[in-house]
Amino acid sequence: MDPFGLYIHVPFCASRCGYCDFNTYTPGELGGDLTSDYLTALEKELEMAAAQVSREAETVFIGGGTPSLLGAEGLGRVLNRVRDTFGLAPGAEVTTESNPESTSPEYFAGLLDAGFTRLSLGMQSASPGVLAVLERAHTPGRAFDAAREAIAAGFEHVNLDMIYGTPTEEDADVALTLERALETGVDHISAYSLIVEDGTRMARKVSKGLLPAPDEDVLARRYEMISSALEAEGFEWYEVSNWAKPGGECQHNRIYWVDGNWWGAGPGAHSHLGNERFFNVKNPRTYIKAVSEGELPIKEREQLSAADRHTERIMLGLRLREGIPASWLAPAAEPVAARFIERGLLERAGDHLRVTKAGRLLADGIITDLLVAEDTAEGTAR
Repeated sequence: MDPFGLYIHVPFCASRCGYCDFNTYTPGELGGDLTSDYLTALEKELEMAAAQVSREAETVFIGGGTPSLLGAEGLGRVLNRVRDTFGLAPGAEVTTESNPESTSPEYFAGLLDAGFTRLSLGMQSASPGVLAVLERAHTPGRAFDAAREAIAAGFEHVNLDMIYGTPTEEDADVALTLERALETGVDHISAYSLIVEDGTRMARKVSKGLLPAPDEDVLARRYEMISSALEAEGFEWYEVSNWAKPGGECQHNRIYWVDGNWWGAGPGAHSHLGNERFFNVKNPRTYIKAVSEGELPIKEREQLSAADRHTERIMLGLRLREGIPASWLAPAAEPVAARFIERGLLERAGDHLRVTKAGRLLADGIITDLLVAEDTAEGTAR
């Protein structure tokens, strides 16, 4: 049976970062604090969803937004509702994201008491200049102190999120961030290249020439820096943007990459169950109203064909260290795969096909070329 996880979206932030296009809102944007009404609606959605799914959650991931704004008490309330509705499978991984500025030793102790097993902290960078360009509202160094506090409280699994390729960032900024992160003793680091999303304040600055656009060659060099530094310290890559010490891999995120099943609760949350994908209404007020009327707050549903599932399995699976069974590729894609093998970008490992270290940098392009070869052959056959 495919693994099943539960994602819970907390749509609140104290302020909006300049690069962020996530479904999140400040109190000013919402016209007041909706936390209490949101929690009541979320508890009701979990009850209705559990009645449809009838499966225990093997993983729970609370993201946002800024879940730590709920405090340990609020997050514990959410987890208790999960236990009462879906239930937790034995050994379930339970993660919450947290902004370092809204954490404390008491907060971490409260999370452990509530049953959380894993923590993900938004670090982004150790450089004050980079954080200023990102418009991140946390002080340089706080993420590292928070990671140490979480480990001291008893968390065995702690992740630090890093962004690289920010306009004006230098190699020295990346090196400093890696050095400070590795000093904390965390067992997981995620590193994502900056994407300038349309509609963000950063996109407007780039379009006006106030900031340079991210440079692909610079992103490639920074990725190499990050990969080499982490792997030299005993971290292993298990997905293109994620490294962990052995046993520290995020099981919830693996559910996404192996095309597993999950229910997304909260405003704007996406779900995937078998051949169906759906997502909730985005605005918290609309979400609260729908749930208060006894309705699941689903905005739109999509039925996935066998071809859709095939495409997604390849897109997601080739980002993983183990890759995909070579038999998943249609015959038309085999010559393309062979060329990538000759170039040292793909390799065979038993009956699997996977990207090499050099191929990781080009994974998206490799995947696209393989799928285009399949689609072209299929179109010709028609």
